[in-house]
Amino acid sequence: MGLKRGLSGVNRIRGGGGSRSAALVILVFLCVFAPLVFFVGRGVYIDSSNDYANASVKQVRLENSLFRFNTSQAMVFVSLDWLQSLDWRERLAMQSLRSLFSKEVLDVITASTAHLGPFSLDSSLKKNNSSPSWRELEVDTQQENQTASSSIVNAKRDTTSEGGSHQKVETPEMLYRRQLREKRRERRANELVQQHNDDTILKLENAAIERSKSVDSAVLGKYSIWRRENENDNSDSNIRLMRDQVIMARVYSGLAKLKNKTDLLQELQARIKDSQRVLGESTTDADLPRSAHDKLRDMGQVLAKAKMQLYDCKLVTGKLRAMLQTADEQVRSLKKQSTFLAQLAAKTIPNAIHCLSMRLTIDYYLLSPVKRKFPRTENLENPNLYHYALFSDNVLAASVVVNSAIMNAKDPSKHVFHLVTDKLNFGAMNMWFLLNPPGKATIHVENVDEFKWLNSSYCPVLRQLESAAMKEFYFKADHPTSGSSNLKYRNPKYLSMLNHLRFYLPEVYPKLNKILFLDDDIIVQKDLTPLWEVNLNGKVNGAVETCGESFHRFDKYLNFSNPHIARNFNPNACGWAYGMNMFDLKEWKKRDITGIYHKWQNMNENRTLWKLGTLPPGLITFYGLTHPLNKAWHVLGLGYNPSIAKKDIENAAVVHYNGNMKPWLELAMSKYLPYWTKYIQFDHPYLRRCNLHE
Repeated sequence: MGLKRGLSGVNRIRGGGGSRSAALVILVFLCVFAPLVFFVGRGVYIDSSNDYANASVKQVRLENSLFRFNTSQAMVFVSLDWLQSLDWRERLAMQSLRSLFSKEVLDVITASTAHLGPFSLDSSLKKNNSSPSWRELEVDTQQENQTASSSIVNAKRDTTSEGGSHQKVETPEMLYRRQLREKRRERRANELVQQHNDDTILKLENAAIERSKSVDSAVLGKYSIWRRENENDNSDSNIRLMRDQVIMARVYSGLAKLKNKTDLLQELQARIKDSQRVLGESTTDADLPRSAHDKLRDMGQVLAKAKMQLYDCKLVTGKLRAMLQTADEQVRSLKKQSTFLAQLAAKTIPNAIHCLSMRLTIDYYLLSPVKRKFPRTENLENPNLYHYALFSDNVLAASVVVNSAIMNAKDPSKHVFHLVTDKLNFGAMNMWFLLNPPGKATIHVENVDEFKWLNSSYCPVLRQLESAAMKEFYFKADHPTSGSSNLKYRNPKYLSMLNHLRFYLPEVYPKLNKILFLDDDIIVQKDLTPLWEVNLNGKVNGAVETCGESFHRFDKYLNFSNPHIARNFNPNACGWAYGMNMFDLKEWKKRDITGIYHKWQNMNENRTLWKLGTLPPGLITFYGLTHPLNKAWHVLGLGYNPSIAKKDIENAAVVHYNGNMKPWLELAMSKYLPYWTKYIQFDHPYLRRCNLHE
């Protein structure tokens, strides 16, 4: 607006023919004082506390810039070198400015421009053109300020093309802002990469935890270093550090060999041997020798040297991945070997028990036929008494079952025990109970080989066991399926009819109405007579259900990809346990349970419906015919689960050592042994001679 006034004044002078001196004064006013008024209005100030960068900017701009003023007739250029000497004119301009504007207007101008800092001719620093990140970013170090000053002093201004048009280039401020943005992006990228690495490590640890949960605890137990409950806040850091050093040393050894670094390879191998020698069998820092710290230091120095010479992210990653894969293969192989050995140990009769059986057998056949008979044989077919069925080839285990049941019975005279064993152990089983009669209870021992009706023409499983395919499955070591088949289903016990006799109870005991079936790896802790009073509601089988966990449902045991299984059974149906089962033999005969078993056993000749065993065909045979008993009657898992609550065991009527860790084996869990050994008389002469002790 001042410019327009100036132009109009010039025109009036020219038109009115005023004096030349007056025109010259007005022209000087327009060229000098009007820009100064503009600068003061924009908040120009010189702050003596400004840093070196701002001083440099002002000096460069005051010394080298030219101001352009367009009038309707010409362009006027005034050098700032001349303006610097006009301090008195600046003061005069300020006085003129105060006379033109009121104090309120000047205050508003000052307040609105106070945040702009030192005045800049570069429009890129104006408020509307500045990004928020640039306005808010503060440069903290003097080095950055000096860098900014140097960039501003040496930067080039806008250049003019040959055609007279202006070509915009990157200004020093824009360059510096771009550099700062790039630094911020790089810093943020590094943070995201680090966060991604942490997330990846966490995912790998969680995956390892999930894999540890799937490990067969029957073989390896429940312990795993990945399990949360086994985490130790006070970990042994030195041992962990030494093991980590050994791993990295092996990685670098492979790289050194690959790159022909012979000297470094030998040094790494020597340090690996030293560390392994120091570690030995140590499990805590307290077990480490005094030289452990020296070995840690020496290994650290070698690793630092190897890192400088050999480190390559791609190679190291590949080497670690290869080592991990090799370790997984070794673990898989060792797990398979451990499973096989555990199965072998679980099914092998200990020498002491074999000795006991042999000594008893010899003494039995030395007895006269008259002395081989048990008393109270009239009770064997009395349906008003409490009858038990026990099928076993283990003399010691059978004795514990009978002893525990009698010791906890309120009236032992009403209990009748029906024992069935094989030809090899028939004499030993008879001799033991002749020497150790069960008080007033009745006992009877039979030989399964004397059941003439149990033959391959009547029993499908016997016919299948005699087939060439089944013999090849069990006895040919290099069978193509031997590696893929689960070893527990190749157990020799499935060759014995003692294991399948449970499906023929009405044929074995035709005069009885109810019978309680017991496995030989259980102990009885309470009187079981109330079980005969339980109303089975028309069901055939009374058993404790085991579907508290998903893996104890039907789809765990049966092949639901087979249409016969899928059409007839619910995969989520609840499983139940053999070991203590109340069978209603009347309902059994009425529903032809044995015929149902034969039907499904014939359909499974090629083992396509289920693997070998007695629980899967039991689930099928008694599907919809099983009455659930209270869980306190039967507690399972003492042969594989180390975390059963003591309260549950002590409140149970029957506890079951199902699993591989039977109580008569060295594999047994010591915490559960007292429940079983309390029913054994270890000072018995036969037990002492066979070295059987607690």
